[in-house]
Amino acid sequence: MRTFSAIAGSAAFFIAAPCVVAGLVPWLLTDRWGLPWSSLPGFVRVGGLLIVAAIAVLLHAFGRFALEGLGTPAPVAPTERLVIGGIYRHVRNPMYVAVLSIILGQALLFSSWTLVAYAVIGAIAMGSFVQFYEEPTLAHRYGAEYETYRRNVPGWLPRLTPWRG
Repeated sequence: MRTFSAIAGSAAFFIAAPCVVAGLVPWLLTDRWGLPWSSLPGFVRVGGLLIVAAIAVLLHAFGRFALEGLGTPAPVAPTERLVIGGIYRHVRNPMYVAVLSIILGQALLFSSWTLVAYAVIGAIAMGSFVQFYEEPTLAHRYGAEYETYRRNVPGWLPRLTPWRG
């Protein structure tokens, strides 16, 4: 895939997937955008910081897919190369971690148990998708390179030092 196509495809998928899952659905579930933010001490600040940091991670991860992998995160237009640079040296699933962090940040921002439950359901769905589709697909597509990466980089809880693979 050409670089421009990879960037355009990743941008389209960014709007179709994370913006809907971490933006539109929480907004529809809570109807909190017109109401005051949490009155619990520190929740607004921590929630806001979590959202901002997660958006930065998400944008970085999407950029990696387009520029390093020459593809998109969408299963219909996968990368030509395995993406293992940048944030992917710390965690294998930074997009899922970022999306869940954005949802949890909103749960803090609005003191919403509904969003906590949504995040739990999302984590189960994402974890299942990774285990039953993504990991077998990546192992088949990239073989030993993916297996080495998988053994050295955690899937969900980022390692503090980057893998040097």
